[in-house]
Amino acid sequence: MPRLILINLFFLISLLAIFKAPTYHLWLLAVLVTEFPLIFVGATAVLTVWGIWVPKYQLAGAIIGVAAILLFLSPIIRACAVASSLKSELTTAFGKDNNDNAQPFSLVKLFAGNTVIAYKTVTYVTYRNTALTLDFYPAQIPGKRPCVIVIHGGSWSTGDSKQVPGLNSHLAKLGYNVAAINYRLSPENHNPAAVDDTQAALNYLHEHADELKIDTNNFVLLGRSAGAQIALLAAYTLHNKGIKGVIDFYGPADMVWGYSAPASRWVMDSRAVMENYLGGTYKQVPYNYAASSPIGFVNRQSVPTLIIHGYNDVLVAYEHSRRLNEKLQQNGIKHYWLKLPWATHGFDYNLNGPGGQLSTYAVDGFLKAVTQ
Repeated sequence: MPRLILINLFFLISLLAIFKAPTYHLWLLAVLVTEFPLIFVGATAVLTVWGIWVPKYQLAGAIIGVAAILLFLSPIIRACAVASSLKSELTTAFGKDNNDNAQPFSLVKLFAGNTVIAYKTVTYVTYRNTALTLDFYPAQIPGKRPCVIVIHGGSWSTGDSKQVPGLNSHLAKLGYNVAAINYRLSPENHNPAAVDDTQAALNYLHEHADELKIDTNNFVLLGRSAGAQIALLAAYTLHNKGIKGVIDFYGPADMVWGYSAPASRWVMDSRAVMENYLGGTYKQVPYNYAASSPIGFVNRQSVPTLIIHGYNDVLVAYEHSRRLNEKLQQNGIKHYWLKLPWATHGFDYNLNGPGGQLSTYAVDGFLKAVTQ
């Protein structure tokens, strides 16, 4: 009986591989289920095999166990399907094959680890009441190299430059300088403070370009979640000729629409989050909601854009990316939208998971396309 209870529990957990998480803590579990699937497959398989030798409830346990294993495997199966066309779609979007002989997805890589390179932390701007730092990962290829500015997530109120360091090291090894920045947080600071901080980071990197071996004609902004909103807004409004592209990991692109369609309060009070960041409700400060919506600033001069979003995202609606994709299409901007049907918010926590591999491949190809 305890085994059958455990099998049923794992089956319920496996549903997070195909359905959206209904609560905050189940969302965290969904990240593990979809991006570390083999752990759950292994545990369920052990329980299922054990049950074959237990006569009572043998058939029921076996059926439930096999169903759970198939659901846990579904992100891998679906990743293979996305990978089959990803290379050609990126080539079509940006005009050339930029990933050489690399494969978008590998089963072997699910077992791989990540190596982290050394970085240094420097202060890039000092204000009256605070100083902001960035973590600089030097390119591991000699000469002046492009620079990726990474802007962290955290609902504009938490988080820091230490988030998801694996991609920073990966890009540095490929020959990109990476500057992961901290910015002023809400509710003490409101939009456009974080965009101003991004400009300050660009100024610092320009001023120290010789020392840091940065090609100042080749900057790309990369943001996750709230950081993606900042990255998009900065890329579309700063009009810096050195910014060659922007990478949007599941970011809110339409703040006006987003306020009208909040996330489930069981997951996050998204309206309160936006009110803290923008200084009030939509009725109180409608101009700031419009002024903080990247989608409103897309025009025919906007920089190339890579959008990455999981369909099962319960913190930032998939609709944000659909709207941004449509606006980019209307303005003829080179762009690509990597759609991950099984993935949830923060899927790239594991660089070697199904979503992590595909998004890293897309980022690599995009960077080559816009910085060469």
